[in-house]
Order: sequence, then C-alpha cells, then structure tokens
Amino acid sequence: MTFGATVRAVTRSRLIPSRAALTLTPAAVKKVSDITNRQKCQGLKVSVKTRGCNGLTYVLDYCDYAAKFDEVVEQDGVKIFIDSKALMTLIGTEMDYTSNKLTSEFVFNNPNVKGTCGCGESFSV
Repeated sequence: MTFGATVRAVTRSRLIPSRAALTLTPAAVKKVSDITNRQKCQGLKVSVKTRGCNGLTYVLDYCDYAAKFDEVVEQDGVKIFIDSKALMTLIGTEMDYTSNKLTSEFVFNNPNVKGTCGCGESFSV
C-alpha cells in the first residue's frame, strides 16, 4: 500500500547544519507510530517518482529494513527510511501530518522546491 503526500514550497532560510535530512513534527511522529504499530513494520520509506505536471512526487511505503544506500532518520522512537534517490530533494524538509474533514495526509514542507502543481502533489527542484 502506498500513501499520497502534499508538497509545499517554503521560503528559503539560511542553511544551518542539522542532524537529520528530514525532521518530523509531533503530529507526524504520532501518525508514523500508529501506522508502524498497526502494520507491524519498522518504519516508513520515502522515495520519489516521476509523476504529475511538475515532475516529481513523494511516495511513502511500509519498510522493515534499510536498503544499501538508504538514509535512516530516527526521531522520537519512529524510523523513516529515505531512498538514496530522494535524499537530495529532502534535505532540510519538515514532514507534518494534517487531518481535516476532507483529507488526512502527510505534508512535506520543503525549502528546496522551486515549483509545485496546483494540487500540491508534484514538485520540481
């Protein structure tokens, strides 16, 4: 099973070295924890695929182990496995989870994005 995600371009901030390529908000940590406990998997894997009107989209999937060149981000007891092809598009990104009456989705607040499509599902860097 794969999950959809929305991408938002955010204003560039001064590059500050961080410990992880991706940070998670408390809402994202809680949702990833709920998903991994329910599915009995180690974490979620983030990868990129060519799709949409702007070129790339993030894809989330269940994951039990890191592939050879994957980056593993551990935060507050949850693991996110980042595919090596997606790593450069994710550096400095914040992963959030939002839920309202119409949608429930992970949102990537990414300072590297140059443009997004109208629906927010695809992006370019």
